[in-house]
Amino acid sequence: MSIPDECTVLVVGGGPGGSYTASVLAREGISTVLLEADQFPRLTMHRLDTDFLAFGGHAWNVVRSECDQILFEHARESGAQVFDGVKVNAIEFQPISCEEPHGEVNLGRPVSASWERKDKTASGTIRFQYLVDASGRAGLVSTKYMKNRRYNQGLKNIATWGYFEGARPYGVGTPAEGGPFFPRLQDGTGWAWFIPLHNNTTSVGVVMEQTNFTAKKKRMESPTTQDFFLQRMHDAPGISELLDTATLVSDVKSATDWSYSSSRYASPYLRIVGDAGCFIDPLFSSGVHLALTGALAAAASICAVIKGDCSEQKAVNWHSEKIREAYTRFLLVVTSAYAQIRGQERPVLNELEEANFDRAFSFFRPIIQGTVEASGERLSRDELTESVEFCMRVIQKVDGTMNMSQNSKGLCEENHGELTCDRIKKEELKSDLNKFGVDVVNGMTVNLQRGALGLVKVA
Repeated sequence: MSIPDECTVLVVGGGPGGSYTASVLAREGISTVLLEADQFPRLTMHRLDTDFLAFGGHAWNVVRSECDQILFEHARESGAQVFDGVKVNAIEFQPISCEEPHGEVNLGRPVSASWERKDKTASGTIRFQYLVDASGRAGLVSTKYMKNRRYNQGLKNIATWGYFEGARPYGVGTPAEGGPFFPRLQDGTGWAWFIPLHNNTTSVGVVMEQTNFTAKKKRMESPTTQDFFLQRMHDAPGISELLDTATLVSDVKSATDWSYSSSRYASPYLRIVGDAGCFIDPLFSSGVHLALTGALAAAASICAVIKGDCSEQKAVNWHSEKIREAYTRFLLVVTSAYAQIRGQERPVLNELEEANFDRAFSFFRPIIQGTVEASGERLSRDELTESVEFCMRVIQKVDGTMNMSQNSKGLCEENHGELTCDRIKKEELKSDLNKFGVDVVNGMTVNLQRGALGLVKVA
């Protein structure tokens, strides 16, 4: 099949966010084309885990390359026209008059995209009415056109990982037997993961704060990435023992893991989804959660305009605010967890008399599990407020000499200054929590009925 000359919605990027967006739009009968630069299967860093086993409240350990391909093919089965090995190089905009936030560039309306096949055998242009940028960390629109990406100075990490065969199971003789394992590094510079996969391999990785990563590597004599990675396993209590009979069966990969956000996640006839707009940390699988949340928000806001639920400008504002709130909730949780990691043996997430972090995770659970965003789930205002309040207390507690405003600088505050921890806390207090949006954003929430996807006003 050849790439068409035009469509209603062009989705750039075939990761979880892009594939889900394309699937939802196609199932609503909207002409959708999905272009992915890489060829499947593709390699990416992954985390999907929890030990929450209630119906709908647990996740799966997956091989991300396989999972991404399943989602990509599902978009095809749903009716989208999907193509891998096709890179979008540029977007053409036409001038329009619109309301842009103060200080933001008026890009105009995106109308076409230039593409090229990875093997250089073909190139062309595709016209569209709507563009969804799900291009991952490359962030085609945010980095090339909006130029509004802001890095979180408090969460600059580097991840290294590889795959092993023959690893021992974790937690033998306990309820956690055979499950994943995520210890903190002994010196408080990061954390590690140990995730058994269905193909009899185990994904093992370590995430370290960048400064400490660089310093430790310099102290080793000409270390390779693999040597450095294997050495770090000795800093992760329990993991080296689980790997004493294992064999590394892959190359060791390394990637910067810098958290970032953007000042907006939409403009007229344009939506930004997943890592293309914001990224926090692989801890708690926030990337997948935010990608799927953003995908449904993008699809719903586009459908809302096409079906006459609201104006394009209102849909733009709704999508940006929806992503901003979901991002900030996870940022609070991740920041709280890192407070404990860096606090080493000090009780940060728990109290002195508590033997584990069960109480802390009872507060984190609504956000990690996605109950806040999930359709059909009800979460009381008190429950979500408790989650946010708990995170705030942890951040305050990490260093008794710091107050909230000092300690949150670079961690909890959006660099563009539009949304701080204090604001999200206030927003949670006044939100009407119900269904996918749980939050009523700008007076609207999502209608999730198939065939009628869109936004509805809340009285």
